[in-house]
Amino acid sequence: MRTGVADRLIVRGAREHNLKNVSLDLPRDSLIVFTGLSGSGKSSLAFDTIFAEGQRRYVESLSSYARQFLGQMDKPDVDFIEGLSPAVSIDQKSTSRNPRSTVGTITEVYDYLRLLFARIGKPHCPECGRPISRQSPQAIVDRVLELPEGSRFQVLSPLVRERKGEFVDLFADLQTKGYSRARVDGETVQLSSPPDRK
Repeated sequence: MRTGVADRLIVRGAREHNLKNVSLDLPRDSLIVFTGLSGSGKSSLAFDTIFAEGQRRYVESLSSYARQFLGQMDKPDVDFIEGLSPAVSIDQKSTSRNPRSTVGTITEVYDYLRLLFARIGKPHCPECGRPISRQSPQAIVDRVLELPEGSRFQVLSPLVRERKGEFVDLFADLQTKGYSRARVDGETVQLSSPPDRK
């Protein structure tokens, strides 16, 4: 494990708003939560000190042409901050009255989390827990050919999802195409006697 200044965010003498000369070291590349009573200085430290200084330094690194559109940013009341990365802040919102709202939708971080999980997440089967990976049609054929001779397997493809109905015509059409079975609501049924699903 690496140690040293490069692995820490160092704040010394933060006095923004109601902060009283706060000094602390925070680990980098970690999820950190500030908790405390209302008015204890959580937002003053996170938004008005750390984020404000990170944003100010980023703006200062831009060309003078770009800076003229962003305006001058004041330095927060702090002795020094070391180990800052470019900062992104999500605005605090008042509580939504929509009963379907979640922390993710209220803070508008949901879309970013969805993108993050889609890009770096590793999907797993909810039934057996094994990792799921995308396979080309050729990879599927190769996997089937590796099975011992005489092995039985099913090739399934969704035709109807989350729609109620009997689907008598669909079952009849599948039967004329040579199919003998279908999987309905997790149950394998014979197309010659389809279930009554009203």
